Amino acid sequence: MQNLDTVAIGPGGVVDKAGTRVIETVWVPMPDGRRLAARLFLPTGAGKVPVIFEYIPYRRRDGTRFGDDQTFLWFAAHGYAGARVDIAGTGDSDGLIGDEYIAREQEDAVAIISWLAAQDWCSGAVGMLGHSWGGFSGLQAAALRPPALKAVISVYSTDDRYACDAHYMGGCLIDNQFSWGGAFFNYLALPPDPAVVGQDRWRSMWQERIADAILPPAEWLRHQRRDAFWKHGSVCEDFGAIRCPVLAVGGWLDGYTRTVFNLVENLKAPCKGIVGPWGHKMPEIGFPGPAIGFLQEALRWWDHWLKGVANGVGEDPDMRLYLMDELTPDPVADTRPGRWLALDDWQAERPAVQRFTPGADGRLARGATAVGATAVAGLRQICSPLTIGQAAQDWCPYGQGRVAADGASDQRADDGMSLTFDHGPLTEPLQILGTGWARLRIAADRPQALVAVRLTDVAPDGTSTLVTFGVLNLTHRDSDECPEALEPGRFYDVAVELKPVGQTIPAGHSLRLAVSSAYWPMLWPSPELVTLTLDPAESALDLPLLAPGAAREATPFGPAVQADAGPSTVLTPGRQTRERRTDVATGLMTLTAFSDDGVERIDEIGTEIAATHRKTMIVAPADPTSAQYVSEYFSSFHRDDWDASLEADFKITCTTTDFHLTGWLVAREGGTILAERQFSETIPRDQV
Repeated sequence: MQNLDTVAIGPGGVVDKAGTRVIETVWVPMPDGRRLAARLFLPTGAGKVPVIFEYIPYRRRDGTRFGDDQTFLWFAAHGYAGARVDIAGTGDSDGLIGDEYIAREQEDAVAIISWLAAQDWCSGAVGMLGHSWGGFSGLQAAALRPPALKAVISVYSTDDRYACDAHYMGGCLIDNQFSWGGAFFNYLALPPDPAVVGQDRWRSMWQERIADAILPPAEWLRHQRRDAFWKHGSVCEDFGAIRCPVLAVGGWLDGYTRTVFNLVENLKAPCKGIVGPWGHKMPEIGFPGPAIGFLQEALRWWDHWLKGVANGVGEDPDMRLYLMDELTPDPVADTRPGRWLALDDWQAERPAVQRFTPGADGRLARGATAVGATAVAGLRQICSPLTIGQAAQDWCPYGQGRVAADGASDQRADDGMSLTFDHGPLTEPLQILGTGWARLRIAADRPQALVAVRLTDVAPDGTSTLVTFGVLNLTHRDSDECPEALEPGRFYDVAVELKPVGQTIPAGHSLRLAVSSAYWPMLWPSPELVTLTLDPAESALDLPLLAPGAAREATPFGPAVQADAGPSTVLTPGRQTRERRTDVATGLMTLTAFSDDGVERIDEIGTEIAATHRKTMIVAPADPTSAQYVSEYFSSFHRDDWDASLEADFKITCTTTDFHLTGWLVAREGGTILAERQFSETIPRDQV
């Protein structure tokens, strides 16, 4: 057994918090000699216990510290050890990160699991818990089947890195490629803490990270179709590889919702799903609410699969889904009214699909209506201004409404730049629960084009609220692996998958289908301005509608709980702003989103941390080559013996044939540049 080598948290290095022994840094050895930094939470006097393991690159010592305290101290109080490990090349761990989800990262996870299971305080059972990257890590490790990994809880993750991740959607290039790409560009180049790795090593480790850094958006743009790069780490390639139980958790507002349904429908191992109204925040935080007692739910999962407690988890419903009541597009509201439903056998009880048929007169008829009955024959065209999409939510919002300015607002302006088809006023409520499809017969006047489809709830006063949406790069109509250019003017039958949703549209409201040829800034524009021609009579909208009384009310979740985090002092409060400006003469529109985390001192270690991120998105209404995205990230760390900061900026522009990217990394100790890099790349467009 390894002697628990610790470093100072102040004086000492091991502290007792509410009956839990918290060890600031433990070194986990890798087979090749590297050491990964872990923070351990060990319940005192509990004997051998299972361990819950989280594996992410976001700096356990100063990045995720407070959230780790809130989660792992709570689990420790209920008889579980916790291990939060920095991925290689991040935080204080040796090595280099390279990119997302590389093979070495997954091999390291297997080695960590083996090491944890062999410790003299561990019962030999390991569970993986993770949110976002950590959710990916749990699924990817499970697919490698390390013997000690007995169960996984995966929150807001993906089974398909191409089709359902922060890069491409429906074959379209999405803005999260650049928003997340800017954040990751920053994370992969941050310094280790000299108090942990040593004053004699931290500079050289940091310089090595800068020297090895990639420009992530450029790396990801080299793979514009679903090739081997994306298949690696996508557990949908072999669902049968996962043999341990999985609890999959998602949010209707989050970008990764579809994964919960994919896992429940395809895993042969025990799998249960929970989907609430949330954005990209943990369910016990619940933005928007209601929050739930997620830690209690996780404890039931761990007790059953890691300790063998017969608590009925295996008989839980396949799906517990939150059906939202009527919404308004006011993003200030922090709670979504609705109710929890339980579907015990999702495959048998999932809502039946019902068809709606659009007509050239702008009406949306219920049923597969024959032309000449209610539907009206005739073609309709749309050439949307490239500025459409300002009312959209972010692809992966955090659910904080105007605080983060990432929620959808009133859709009427975007509706006015789209083809729209209305059904209503409804004589009875519609309960949409699951995944819908827009089946379109469509033609484009250019060889490359995209289509965006939105479903909205139109209130009697005309307010239009986003219900769900879907997008498709029409060159990917048959395959994400082998896209094919369009023949201009030719009609194609295409299927656009809509994001899963649980939403009630009240009686008296209208259901609106909106179709556009652009959706900025969520989607990078097609190379040329496009006019789409839609044949409504040969198109349809298929929605999963829950019949009244078809699903039972779920057993209520407990109240949201967390442990207390360690102390901190806010020196400067954070703020977030979002501004849109339009040049009246040129029509050029500039959208700027700025996030300032403020300055906070982590009192236990004396480190002051700060970060800002500015995103600038520019486009002209009729010129796709005007599109540009600029990301500017700044991070700093300060205490008496340490003053480090990093600038991580990049910019992307395009022509009709290429993407052009430039990037800058500047690492400073105090006011002195310690290391810097510049990047410049041109990448051909590949049917995008």
